[in-house]
Amino acid sequence: MKIWTMPALLLLAACGGGDERSDAEDAAAPATPADVPNTEVDADLRTAKEEASTNPASDPVAGAGAAIPAAIRGRWALNTADCTAKKGADLTAVTIDATNLRFYESHGELARVREGGANRLVADYRFSGEGQEWDRRIELALADGGKMLVRRDMGEGAAAGAMRYTRCAG
Repeated sequence: MKIWTMPALLLLAACGGGDERSDAEDAAAPATPADVPNTEVDADLRTAKEEASTNPASDPVAGAGAAIPAAIRGRWALNTADCTAKKGADLTAVTIDATNLRFYESHGELARVREGGANRLVADYRFSGEGQEWDRRIELALADGGKMLVRRDMGEGAAAGAMRYTRCAG
């Protein structure tokens, strides 16, 4: 009986697919950043950024004319005193136009709209500021009859919870 089992085991071993690592070794092997993205959001942002850089026609902003809804555009501040503060002293203010979010020390450019409506937008932005660059998915939604802007950041490094901005006059 042993004579028949040895060739069978050799045949099975030969059909193993060429991967010499066992399941136990696979489970013990550390994952590398290339193997596992930090989050689904970060992976999607990287993909969108790569597609846009290699094929500008595939960039949803350039190709489809996507923009931040008009109702969301304007100047907003977490601290209402920053609405009237001098430029450079308005630390919590953000100015929003059709494709940009401009903060005190950073700037986010609209890269890809995920969901949208007249009073709400979920989109990916390419940020730069203080010598760094990063991607972030952000939800912007109007509340209180358009007097308040609720911002929720998503993904690695995002602020926890929602931020509530007041619309600045003018």
